[in-house]
Amino acid sequence: MRPEDSSTWLDSLVADAASGQRRLAVLVDPEDAPSGKAWLNLLGHLQSSDATDLFVGGSLVTDDSTSRVVQELKRGLSLPVVLFPGAPNQISGHADAMLFLSLISGRNPDLLIGRHVEAAPLLAKLPLETVPTGYMLIGDPPLTAAAYMSSSLPIPLAKPELAVATALAGEMLGLRCLYLDAGSGAGTPIPTDTIRAIRDAVKVPLIVGGGLTCQEDLDRTWDAGATCVVVGSAVEREPAVLNEMRLAR
Repeated sequence: MRPEDSSTWLDSLVADAASGQRRLAVLVDPEDAPSGKAWLNLLGHLQSSDATDLFVGGSLVTDDSTSRVVQELKRGLSLPVVLFPGAPNQISGHADAMLFLSLISGRNPDLLIGRHVEAAPLLAKLPLETVPTGYMLIGDPPLTAAAYMSSSLPIPLAKPELAVATALAGEMLGLRCLYLDAGSGAGTPIPTDTIRAIRDAVKVPLIVGGGLTCQEDLDRTWDAGATCVVVGSAVEREPAVLNEMRLAR
């Protein structure tokens, strides 16, 4: 990880957004994290990659593996570990920061405020930076795991104006960054025209993930205005793909 002058993870994200600096996050799903030699192989590829951040979380984690995965990543790597929680049971005080996600693209009150109320007393006791984040699912059928588990429909790809209006509302509500997600394993990434339209409309940093599998996908997403791009399923399938994913062209 390159040295940062800022004091918090969000400060560094905002600074990179302002300067046009690219960030690459690798998402590790605790439910599907490998073990043994496969885990060491993943750590080795992460260590030699251009990744700037590690995200930990998933749509469904049925055990207490989040904290274990966070601690193992912290022991093996020097990158910041940021929680990307699908539920309050994915909170770990061992992480560096947590995306405090509000699903602003849907109409499920539980994911707009309900689970936040449930998690707030615990978070208040932890030395964990919480980052108010507007989470936006964008895509067409078939539904991804994120859409299914959230009981909400994503914003259709053919409605970029709705995505822009949603992003604007999130910024006006005081959310500090936006996470645009096509969903884990999505067949189609979020269109660059949609990302660019949102980038032109809001000032907060954009994190973009879902369906990004190669360098060309990453470059298009960065060029459209994302500060941080997120890869998950592609790395889960084959960690060596990180050798082909670089921050610079």
